[in-house]
Amino acid sequence: MNIGILGAGHLGKIHMSCALNSGVWNVVGFYDPNDQHAATAIEKFGLRRFDNLEDLLAACHAVDIVTPTVTHYELAIQALSAGCHAFIEKPVTQTVEEGQKLLEMAEKTGLTVQVGHVERFNPAFQAVQKEHLNPMFIEAHRLSVFQARGTDVSVVLDLMIHDLDLILHLVKSEVKTLSAGGVAVLSKTPDIANARIEFENGCIANLTASRISMKQMRKMRLFQQDTYISLDFLEKQAQMIRLFDQEDQNLPPLDQLMEFETQEGKKWLQLQMPEAQSVNAIEEELRSFATAIREKTPPPVTLNDGYRALRLAHQILAEIESRLQKQSL
Repeated sequence: MNIGILGAGHLGKIHMSCALNSGVWNVVGFYDPNDQHAATAIEKFGLRRFDNLEDLLAACHAVDIVTPTVTHYELAIQALSAGCHAFIEKPVTQTVEEGQKLLEMAEKTGLTVQVGHVERFNPAFQAVQKEHLNPMFIEAHRLSVFQARGTDVSVVLDLMIHDLDLILHLVKSEVKTLSAGGVAVLSKTPDIANARIEFENGCIANLTASRISMKQMRKMRLFQQDTYISLDFLEKQAQMIRLFDQEDQNLPPLDQLMEFETQEGKKWLQLQMPEAQSVNAIEEELRSFATAIREKTPPPVTLNDGYRALRLAHQILAEIESRLQKQSL
């Protein structure tokens, strides 16, 4: 199938490379009004630059929207109106209202829309998908060094939204309450933020995101009955610690376990390192997008998934703004 790339900036070039290497897409060209971005993309990939978006849409079955967030909505509407399926980088739109309108448009057209929450395809996360995941406490840290690129949105929409999508995917329950705080340090929007989310089923998630850290970190820890799971998205590794007792019918061989005494008797711990496949997550999500179109099945990250993460992100931003206003009184 033919695909066009909208956006030739830093991430746009990564998507160009991944689409070309995916083995499922014919990249017919790209659209970006920035001459410098375009020249670099032409030199690196030899792709055709379309000066007119309508001409690119007419040549495509689908588009990959990798532009600044503020442009996502208008470009997606144009693509759907032209009969093109759409892959949209996160956050799916700038505002919740735009997300609602895009949902209505996608339902009306029946076209496939996938949102680029790439951590769903991270080898660490994929490594534990066969496990029974029912976390009741989640802790996530997503830290990054400061870069001017990406500061068109807050750290909640830039970084934390990755973990919001993962948590909403993992916890099969509605949000009950949330509290949040954050502060702008080097830009005009929050650069560091923390959110505590409680779900109707009792699960609690505590998230921290910062783009002014001295080091990179992308970790999530899941706690559930008899199991602790640690995910390192940066190193693409997963660890699991399981608790077994004497009555457990699935008790592994004792030489694989660490024994200890409790008031209830002997128990055993087992450390597991689920195998993480060495894959390119962006290539995988672009392949899944093609599969969803061909097989007419829902994509792994639906437009509604992207909308739910966006809505929760804006609820967190509203809490941060409310807290900051109270502090200024």
